Amino acid sequence: MSNETHPFNVHDLWAMERNSDPRVSPNGRWVVFEKKVYDIAENKGCSDLWLAPAAASGATPPAPRRLTSHEAGSSHARWSPDGSSIYFLSARSGSSQIWKLPIDGGEAQQVSRLARDVGSFVVSPDGKRIALSMEVIPGGTPEETKDELEAREKKKASGRIYDRLFIRHWDTWRDGTRSHLFVMPAAGGAAVDIMKDEDADVPSKPFGGAEEYTFTPDGRHVLFVARNVGREEAWSTRFDLFLAPADASAAPHICIESNGASMTCPVFSPDGSKLAYLAMRRPGFEADRWRIVIVAWPHRTQLCTTEAWDRSPTTIVWSTDGTCTYTTADHLGQHALFAVDADTGAAREVVREGRNTAPAVAGSSVVFCRCHLNGPAELHAVPGGGGEPKPLTNVNAARLARVRVGEPEQFTFQGWQDETVYAYVVRPADLQESRRYPVAFMVHGGPQGSFGNDFHYRWNPQVYAGAGYAVVMVDFHGSTGYGQAFTDAISGRWGDAPFIDLQRGLEAALKRYPWMDGDRVAALGASYGGYMINWIAGNWPDRFRCLVNHDGNLCERMAYYDTEELWFPEWEFGGPPYEDAAPYERYNPINHVAKWKTPMLVIHSERDFRVVATQGIATFTALQRRGVPSRLVYFPDENHWVLKPANSVLWHETVLAWLDQWTK
Repeated sequence: MSNETHPFNVHDLWAMERNSDPRVSPNGRWVVFEKKVYDIAENKGCSDLWLAPAAASGATPPAPRRLTSHEAGSSHARWSPDGSSIYFLSARSGSSQIWKLPIDGGEAQQVSRLARDVGSFVVSPDGKRIALSMEVIPGGTPEETKDELEAREKKKASGRIYDRLFIRHWDTWRDGTRSHLFVMPAAGGAAVDIMKDEDADVPSKPFGGAEEYTFTPDGRHVLFVARNVGREEAWSTRFDLFLAPADASAAPHICIESNGASMTCPVFSPDGSKLAYLAMRRPGFEADRWRIVIVAWPHRTQLCTTEAWDRSPTTIVWSTDGTCTYTTADHLGQHALFAVDADTGAAREVVREGRNTAPAVAGSSVVFCRCHLNGPAELHAVPGGGGEPKPLTNVNAARLARVRVGEPEQFTFQGWQDETVYAYVVRPADLQESRRYPVAFMVHGGPQGSFGNDFHYRWNPQVYAGAGYAVVMVDFHGSTGYGQAFTDAISGRWGDAPFIDLQRGLEAALKRYPWMDGDRVAALGASYGGYMINWIAGNWPDRFRCLVNHDGNLCERMAYYDTEELWFPEWEFGGPPYEDAAPYERYNPINHVAKWKTPMLVIHSERDFRVVATQGIATFTALQRRGVPSRLVYFPDENHWVLKPANSVLWHETVLAWLDQWTK
């Protein structure tokens, strides 16, 4: 082995520069993108904007040109319609505001000077207006909201009074504000609230962004999706499409009504004659299959859907000529790029291998981000008709050249009901087939998710491969990318179908790869994966040397009352537990604590309102009371994910030390 390289580790993970959000210029020649760099010593990251050619030229892409450089960071780049400037968000003035940078050089100029942080924005097709999001008290101005929140901070009493759910969501307590849409002149000036007194968040919380709203082709109205359902907000997945005048001269009204299920991502065709959006069919089910729906505009008569395509698209980008849309979707352990015919809804695979995201059209080509199990995301371009993707950036080449990673391989086996199940193995970084290696058996969350061909920044198998572990990841029933029936199979069967898949998948991997040591296996999981670790502890207690449970529920019945988004457990278990507790108890880990004996590391965070911290504390309490070797890692400042660099390093070092203690 070269003395200049070393096995991949968590410090290498955080050293990688993270590319995202490519945006192609109106003339198709350039792509601006965001690159985020983290500093473990400073325990923070900073994003800036970079520019690269939108077409590949040669085997080695040219170095991109840096557009912004400021300690406050820059993000969310959007081109002006004439391509002369880039609008972006930055907190360099002390709060998050919109700035504008000439593409040919010059200093960035501040566009918005608003009393509240700007969360996201879009530019109108004619370049005259900007629609943006800010959090305000409904009925109040940004200035009034700022004054009210500052006055609250000065009060002696700290108590808050709530009359309905949500009281908190994801990692934030509700303070009476809503994310509303405003419209302002693109040259700067006053912003008007086009949602007025609406009691809804646009974009939706916690993860919605500018993909949830857009200007109409004439720039006179704003189209947006919203869950405006009053007191049912915590248990409803209903989103409708609303239309509001850009000058706030009238209240928003429902433009396209859903059937009670989710809708998102409205995008107009290049000529403005069609509107495409994503829609689900089943109310209350957050993991239902998305369909692309195309309607005529402004008449809104349906022209096309992807009902016959058994994949779940995640985004919509129109081709230049409007004959198709491009999207990405989980697909057999990959996240593939597809073209969807705008007349028939037929989907055609453009790029399969890897995790391909954030497509943008550059003439007859598609620019997108692409990563895989062996490396982080770089920008690529591919002809719209398909072909070999060509890299546009290679910013992490030098870092990857210094590390040794494990070779991944996908395999299949017969799982629950003898159906085909996909899985990945990642070999130890310095595999010698004459040796036998301990196994890290990783269980994904969701549960409707996937451990696919992805370079993950929280659950990256290369960290374990670099530490000398063979990694096994099974996409059990409930995983996405294998058809909706496969995803649906987990609902009501949490400890059944996926559990059988995990048992059979581990057995299949051990038989297939003789260099795996079946006597030295550790199981790890987060969220649903953490639940599964607790289920394994009581229902497969003799299999593993040790377990790692990150943010997993111990008691599903109590978790219903602990969590925030009630639609999730109500769908998975067929309703609330006060109507029928049996489905919650059928696969409830707490009922099997008496059989626990496998050493377990428990990790939980205080700001996790999805799976609350007391579930992790209760798990640790049960382990300690039973005398099972156990350890608790508690983060007071993290949410459902561990996001701070220093905390991530502590997390990985603690997990690997735990695995080493029991398997090496």
